[in-house]
Amino acid sequence: MNEMPDIQEDASELYEHFRFVADKGQGQLRIDKYLFAKMENISRSRVQNSANAGNILVNGFAVKPNYKVKPLDVITIVLAHPPRDTEVYPEDIPVDIVYEDKDIIVVNKAAGMVVHPGHGNFTGTLQNALLFHLQKSDPSGVTRPFLVHRIDKDTSGILLVAKNELAQSILARQFFYHTVDRTYIALVWGNLREDEGTITGNIGRDVRNRLVFTVYADEDKGREAITHYKVIERFGYVCLVECRLETGRTHQIRVHLKHIGHPLFNDSAYGGSEILKGTTFTKYKQFVQNCFSIMPRQALHAKSLGFIHPADSRPMHFDSEYPSDLATVIEKWRSYSQNQSNYT
Repeated sequence: MNEMPDIQEDASELYEHFRFVADKGQGQLRIDKYLFAKMENISRSRVQNSANAGNILVNGFAVKPNYKVKPLDVITIVLAHPPRDTEVYPEDIPVDIVYEDKDIIVVNKAAGMVVHPGHGNFTGTLQNALLFHLQKSDPSGVTRPFLVHRIDKDTSGILLVAKNELAQSILARQFFYHTVDRTYIALVWGNLREDEGTITGNIGRDVRNRLVFTVYADEDKGREAITHYKVIERFGYVCLVECRLETGRTHQIRVHLKHIGHPLFNDSAYGGSEILKGTTFTKYKQFVQNCFSIMPRQALHAKSLGFIHPADSRPMHFDSEYPSDLATVIEKWRSYSQNQSNYT
């Protein structure tokens, strides 16, 4: 039987999933040595960290680094990505740290801040800011921020970062198996028909515009994505919605809500920066444009995050207030909606 890796990588998360099947004639060999030989660009210590984090399964059971591979063993590994090759320099940038211990940092990311360097954003990122913060207590530079998930540049809210490779590996497993509880708040165009529901659809890059994503009926063209939503408040032309992610694909909430005809308010990439209703009323148009100027980004906030602590298995949960731009726009819509009701 050929030993062929089944590699799965999702741009929205910072891990890979590999699958191997050992040959019929496989001699007994430590699994860390076996995987080190089979995988490219990986250190043996990364394999060992993955095993110690419970991320290496053999025939469905977690094993330690000294497990001896046997013929026809089915081996899977969830592997957290190492820090990017891009050189990251510490920068003294203010960042809102809501919790920190020796293993993790939880931040409330401001809208407009890129999470990590790349694609023309090599400075001013959250990773630059956290590296500066960590080097104040560890000038040697050994302690570094290890990313386990991301949120878009113009999305605000709670973000979890590991402070060592073992913590990153343990948290990566939670994200991979969708056991992390993530809640987002979105202001969307239109009046959703149902008070709550579930959006499913395979998400992949749009063939006409590689900068955005779309929903495909063919699962070969995209990755499975599931979003649960609940309407919090209705303002006639827009709704305030809570979204819970079952999966974590790139732009998932933005793509799914556009797919059902309710793009995020002022989401220029997915049609939300158009005034979709009431364009014949000059005052209404001015009102919406004023809201756009107050919040020149998509109306999406990562409100809360729940996970199991990587060191001691404590349930952890963090919540955040609405940022000022989103709170102001919500209040303006609330007042506008109430005034409209008074005239009907």
